[in-house]
Amino acid sequence: MSDIFQKTGLPKSLSWGFLGVLIFMMGDGIEQTWLSRYITEQGFNSADLFTVYGITVAISAWFSGVIAETFGVKKTMLAGFLLYALGVAGFAGIGIANMNWPILLVTYAIKGLGYPLFAYTFMVWITYRVEKKSLSSAQGWFWFVFTGGLNVLGAYYGVFAVNHIGVIPTLWTAILFSAIGAVFALWVNKCDENNLFADPEAAVEGSRIKALIKGLGIMKREPKVLMGGIVRVINTTSQFAFVVFMPLYMAKYGLSDGQWASIWGSIFIFNILFNLVFGIVGDKFGWNKTVVWFGGVGCAVTVLLFYYSPQILNQYWFILLMGILWCIMLAGFVPLSAIVPSLVDTDKGAALSVLNLGAGAAAFVGPLLVRLLEKPIGYEGIAWVLAGLYIVSAVMTHFIRPSSKPKASTSAE
Repeated sequence: MSDIFQKTGLPKSLSWGFLGVLIFMMGDGIEQTWLSRYITEQGFNSADLFTVYGITVAISAWFSGVIAETFGVKKTMLAGFLLYALGVAGFAGIGIANMNWPILLVTYAIKGLGYPLFAYTFMVWITYRVEKKSLSSAQGWFWFVFTGGLNVLGAYYGVFAVNHIGVIPTLWTAILFSAIGAVFALWVNKCDENNLFADPEAAVEGSRIKALIKGLGIMKREPKVLMGGIVRVINTTSQFAFVVFMPLYMAKYGLSDGQWASIWGSIFIFNILFNLVFGIVGDKFGWNKTVVWFGGVGCAVTVLLFYYSPQILNQYWFILLMGILWCIMLAGFVPLSAIVPSLVDTDKGAALSVLNLGAGAAAFVGPLLVRLLEKPIGYEGIAWVLAGLYIVSAVMTHFIRPSSKPKASTSAE
């Protein structure tokens, strides 16, 4: 059994934590395929809702790594679960129940604070417990469970549940899934978090704020870390933009909610599989080369193919195929999670906070692009802007190279 863990790059001591993240993110992905159209049908602008949500996701993602180093990974993840549950309860029980727009905005924003503190903090845990030679593979496993829960299991369950038990009960079940995920990640998972971080003063009460401020200054001290954060923004901006406008765009070509949910869930199956593949490819072929050619250039081409697919051939299987190609190329950015923390010898949690800020900011930038560009250039123009951003990411990644100097790490085994 230990050979399986070693060959696949899955850290054995953190395996229950990976399962917990999978289940937690399944709860978070329940509304991925239908909420945009539902909110629009109620007379509200879904882009505004997702933009506000994205702002809080970005803030929470930014602080997650440094907060984890300051207060500990388990406390940070627990706080993330509690904020998430509070946000969902308010969103479903008050906002949706009464169709109160201000409450919807506030509670969805609170929900956005929760999942980055839970999921991205687990990424910090991985970074400090896994040897550098296996780090890209381990990060591939993280994105496998993260995306598998959010965009595959959550998408499939969400469209099934909303059609059988209704909107509000479906949203309430998100808390159940997140609670189960938290139990696995925080209690069933026995990986020790003691002595996890190099700086023991980070755990001292009087130095916590000082450590937090110091960590956030890493973008000035290490410009390459900042560049890595920008590349991470670009990575999934198309995904969060598509969540807002693709259900509406595809409906114009006759796709039902069920068909779109089926496409969205199916294409991300390939994304999670290739998260593992590109994690391994990154360790063998080179982290930077993988991100440049598969992530940047690959996504620039496939994001356009996916957008134009119903215009080229309005057949379900063809749209599905183009979506699969796009999702495969999205996975090409997986080694970025190994590149960025490897740029520094210390403050890896702070470096990951910048990376996480990029991941969170994508949840804000994607809907914001739709909000700002929909009227002046339309959905087609947005697709071309996204393709251009991917070319920019490829150029930037070429100049982000970690030092070849070996850095100390702790084995997950």
